[in-house]
Amino acid sequence: MRLTVVSPFVDRRHGTERALAELLERLARDKQCEIHLYAQRAEDISLARSAAADGAGTIVWHKISSVPGPQLLQFLSWLFLNSFCRTWDRRVRGVRCDLVLSPGINCLDADAIIVHALFHRLQKLARAEEPETAAPGFLRRLHRRSYYAVLSAFERRIYADPKVSLAAVSPRTASLLTEYFRRQDVRVIPNGVDTSQFSPAARLAGRNQARALRKFRENDFVLLLVGNDWSNKGLLSILEALPKMLDLPAKLLVVGSDASTSSREMARCLGVLDRCFWEPARADILEAYAAADVYVSPSREDSFGMPVAEAMACGLPVITSVLAGVSGLLHDGADSFILRDPRDLESLAKLIRMLCEQPEMRTRIGQAAAKTALEWSWDRNAAAVWEFLKEVKAKKNSA
Repeated sequence: MRLTVVSPFVDRRHGTERALAELLERLARDKQCEIHLYAQRAEDISLARSAAADGAGTIVWHKISSVPGPQLLQFLSWLFLNSFCRTWDRRVRGVRCDLVLSPGINCLDADAIIVHALFHRLQKLARAEEPETAAPGFLRRLHRRSYYAVLSAFERRIYADPKVSLAAVSPRTASLLTEYFRRQDVRVIPNGVDTSQFSPAARLAGRNQARALRKFRENDFVLLLVGNDWSNKGLLSILEALPKMLDLPAKLLVVGSDASTSSREMARCLGVLDRCFWEPARADILEAYAAADVYVSPSREDSFGMPVAEAMACGLPVITSVLAGVSGLLHDGADSFILRDPRDLESLAKLIRMLCEQPEMRTRIGQAAAKTALEWSWDRNAAAVWEFLKEVKAKKNSA
């Protein structure tokens, strides 16, 4: 099968991008797909300069230029440029593919879309924020809401079209697609996790070095949050819960590429800034899991929550919320803890305190978490996507 894949970035530092990298490598290697990847940046993935002589088993990167500026401008320019380049390649260079696959809204002509995020939901969350027109960061929030509004408009046009086949990364995301766009035919294909890379043994092997690098003491109880949209990942709830645990040796490590100014200021106002550490996103994310004692993400919205799955594979106990898609695959109180309300600070603080004071519970929940994570794999994910794509191709050919 020849595939056109449209995604601005492919790497192994972020959730959606990591999922795409894992999928494309397996489709090329195991299913002998010829993949034409249209992206602005492609890293940490096996690429070929051109299609193989037999036209199979390769990933060819067609680099799309990026336009500097606000995120909304970048998105609109990306939408235009990737469409122009694909049209040029198809008409002039003869690059013709069976299907166009996109992780989310990246083009207007996708045959199949894997939905990793729903901007309809994110737009609702943005609107729910208190309008502080004179507060610092107002222009940034205004731009974010405009960006969400534009993406939501594209979602209404594309996701409601029955000719576009949809796959969701979690049952929750599938239910939202039904709620917002009346799509009853959404395939659920959960993300995977590389348990050869993320494992209890690998985490423990790197623990001393990872903690020493950050000057964490042996008795420090380190909470970890990984992600880029810290507000939706639940950072504010964690910060607000920390003052309720000042008697505990709790530290918070936040890893991601979101702006940290407002969260640092909030931590300072709450009197917990000295307990908080911010780090940029990194390819070797295992090193962050190695430094932690528990993974905490009381998500306000998360279509899946790959760091939760990776932390579990590492044998870390996790706290998440029902608004994270991955929660539909977990067992509350057995292999994880799931908050019914991500803003329930009392329950969040109580769970953190319990895990801090009961190391035997941390061990038990962590072991169960690692066992659950073994059920997820990228091979299983790729096999399910492959069956999905074959059905989409058959549907397209019969139309």
